[in-house]
Amino acid sequence: MGSQATAYVLLEDGTRLEGLACGADGHAVGEIVFTTSMSGYQEAMSDPSYAGQLLTFTYPHIGNYGVSAEAMESDRIHARAAIIREAVNREDAPGAEAGFLDWLIDCGVPAITDLDTRALVRHIRDAGAMRAGVFPAALPDAHARELIEAEPSMSGRDLARDVTPSTATFLEGAPDRGGGVRIAMIDTGVKLSIIRNLRARGASVELHPCTSGAAEILAGDPDAVFLANGPGDPVALDYVVQTVRELIGRRPVYGICLGHQLLCRAVGLETYKLQFGHHGANHPVKDLTTGRVEITSQNHGFAVLGPSGERTIEGDEPVRWETDFGAAELTHINLYDRTVEGLALRDVAGATVQYHPEAGPGPHDALHLFDRFVDEIALSRAEASGDRREH
Repeated sequence: MGSQATAYVLLEDGTRLEGLACGADGHAVGEIVFTTSMSGYQEAMSDPSYAGQLLTFTYPHIGNYGVSAEAMESDRIHARAAIIREAVNREDAPGAEAGFLDWLIDCGVPAITDLDTRALVRHIRDAGAMRAGVFPAALPDAHARELIEAEPSMSGRDLARDVTPSTATFLEGAPDRGGGVRIAMIDTGVKLSIIRNLRARGASVELHPCTSGAAEILAGDPDAVFLANGPGDPVALDYVVQTVRELIGRRPVYGICLGHQLLCRAVGLETYKLQFGHHGANHPVKDLTTGRVEITSQNHGFAVLGPSGERTIEGDEPVRWETDFGAAELTHINLYDRTVEGLALRDVAGATVQYHPEAGPGPHDALHLFDRFVDEIALSRAEASGDRREH
């Protein structure tokens, strides 16, 4: 580093790396994680799933194309700090409205650059995600350690209540897609790109606080229930799991990311914390039903255990077992570590994926899942209408 350090990263195990402050003044503490995406830094920083976390970018140049209102995944930044090898503050790309670093400063978010993120990421891979902080050089180590120790662990932590809306909101689907379905979403921190993809396919979406009960969610007579992505530990959301159990079989239930974990818990599976999580836009996932492999975008620190408590799925056949709601299958696996990536209910309508089909940013391999979700919901609605006519 050519210049004198003006900031440093300190991990709870004592690891320290020095660099240059490039964001807002002050410090930030949280769980340190890394993302392997080469682009989409604004989408990542504004993704509610990163609430409570310090985000390390493995790609060296971050900020190359600026930021814009269109790229926001929520109404604000949720990651607590950005850790970068070589930060850039350009805004000369088409559509750019500000520089990345100017945006972080305006939003009050600290950032650090000119440090060895490769060494930091290798350490996190070996030692696991842990509490850490980004601090100005003038802040003494002893004080920094106290701030880190005061930060709650991510395990057992309910962050959904911090990012969920306070009241329900109804959003109409695209008017040119007639006969659109009506979806009730339990909003534990949904990305705006998920909502955009559903509405673009004609679906109207009603966002509900994560504390809403089954009666509130069904009051608008939705055609299906959608479980959103979000931050924190699914173990801390048993109140949502109980609501989901009351909804399964009464409406089709679909989930993404945290929503996948919540539906899995609702049908009797357990979840656990991954060593360093899956964060990035290059994770290969195999659909065990079709044999197709998709390159996916992911952001999660917890995963689902198999029905026998296994952390990895060794075979390439769907794993089927009986639940309180009939047969269920594990339908997708991550080809990096063979962890669970998808669930389908076979006797009632419902399915999930651990990854993000909207892939904003990232590959578009899985966008077809939104078509599948909406088509299956429309089919379930038509079948339900037929049943009512017969009776």
